[in-house]
Amino acid sequence: MRALAGAAGKLFGVGVGPGDPELVTEKARRVIEAADVVAYPGARHGRSVARSVAAPYLRPEQIELPLTFPVTTQESSHQDGYEAELAEFYDRSAEELAAHLDAGRDVAILCVGDPFFYGSYIYFHDRLADRYENEVIPGVTSVSAASAVAGTPVVRRDEVLTLLPGTLPPEQLAARLQTAEASAVLKLGRTFAGVSEALERAGLSERAVYVERATLPSERVEPLAQVDGRVPYMSLILVPAQKPEERPCRGAGEVAVVGLGPAGPHWLTPEAQATLSAADDLVGYGPYLDRVRVRSGQRRHPSDNRAEAERARQALALAEEGSRVAVVSSGDPGIFAMASAVLEALADRGASGCEPEVRVVPGLSAMQAAAARVGAPLGHDFCVISLSDNLKPWSAIERRLDAAGAGDLALAIYNPASRSRREQLERVREVMLRHRAPGTPVIVAREVGGPEEEIAVTSLTELDTSRVDMRTLLIVGSSTTRVIPNGAVPHVFTPRRYPA
Repeated sequence: MRALAGAAGKLFGVGVGPGDPELVTEKARRVIEAADVVAYPGARHGRSVARSVAAPYLRPEQIELPLTFPVTTQESSHQDGYEAELAEFYDRSAEELAAHLDAGRDVAILCVGDPFFYGSYIYFHDRLADRYENEVIPGVTSVSAASAVAGTPVVRRDEVLTLLPGTLPPEQLAARLQTAEASAVLKLGRTFAGVSEALERAGLSERAVYVERATLPSERVEPLAQVDGRVPYMSLILVPAQKPEERPCRGAGEVAVVGLGPAGPHWLTPEAQATLSAADDLVGYGPYLDRVRVRSGQRRHPSDNRAEAERARQALALAEEGSRVAVVSSGDPGIFAMASAVLEALADRGASGCEPEVRVVPGLSAMQAAAARVGAPLGHDFCVISLSDNLKPWSAIERRLDAAGAGDLALAIYNPASRSRREQLERVREVMLRHRAPGTPVIVAREVGGPEEEIAVTSLTELDTSRVDMRTLLIVGSSTTRVIPNGAVPHVFTPRRYPA
């Protein structure tokens, strides 16, 4: 594989598989045998798993180039931290490799598993691929090897396998595991305690299988529950999909009622994002569904804003057929939204012994977003009231408004006015003025987070009700709520301490 005189050498990223030399592919073997320079990652102790796998195919006259990582499991002493120390290592090593390539030598960088599957080769590729001819030789992945040595099929037919790095925070990892049909968690070692915690949170510990050094003589396969203490980096956890006959209700799916937050995707929680990604069917009010990114294979079921009960029944029916259904709500699904509608529909169906699982995925509420825009007007006791009288009589609304006023509670008001319902907002002002001073602060928050966002701070007497619609949320302060000048939109807060 000697390069022509004056020409640069070729760069190869070579996957050597999970550890057994017999699992090195024929193509990888040929490239290793022919390369002028064979580079491989290793730790300070001098051993390299990648080199040990490729050892049967190395020639004495080849140049061997160990790429010794400055840190592996130990803490970094670099002044800028672990990431900076690794970046400097990759920069230095890439230039050392480039010197060989510039001299016309072909360079094979060995990588355990597959070079582009969480492989260290990626970082050399990033630095060198645009400068030299290159080729990547795929290898058998650790996930494939672990599944084989564990004798555990991970997915069947149209089931979806989710691959997760153990370096994710436990709460994020648990949220993604919860929505996965089957999963593999890699990068253990120091992360093992956090990964175990995430699996416990997700209720998956009993299904999880621990695999260490798959295909090597020292391989270990155990149920996760039997693994205690420290584990090596070359280990992973498999969570196979349940067989249909193992499921509590064969064929039954899931309904997740998901809060989208008040506006765009940046308001979504990681749990909500993972749940939406994993869903087979999305059910919701059309404009809310439009806020969810289209994903291949998902089915969408838009409906009218007033069709909450029908949406809930449709979601349960889809889940009964085995589908994973996400019912979308703006803001938080448990606040004047679809969570109650779905649970009510579930209760009305009666117990059959095989109901779909229903869970609620919280979202950032409109009142939280509106309050944050001005500071902390809900910083002390408060209540939340919807002015919509579609599902409750106005007399009940007015009694609650009066009680909130008498209790000196700050008040978040949803659905304050529609085209056909205008006079009720004036009644709110009248009721509040029985208990509050005319100058009580009122926050008018319209389409928070959207392209037409408007935030204004006014008072009970100066509130312009003509500018309020169904996309507006109002916050009425208590007797202690204070306003601090701050340019166009002042700060508003309600002190946490209430006077005696």
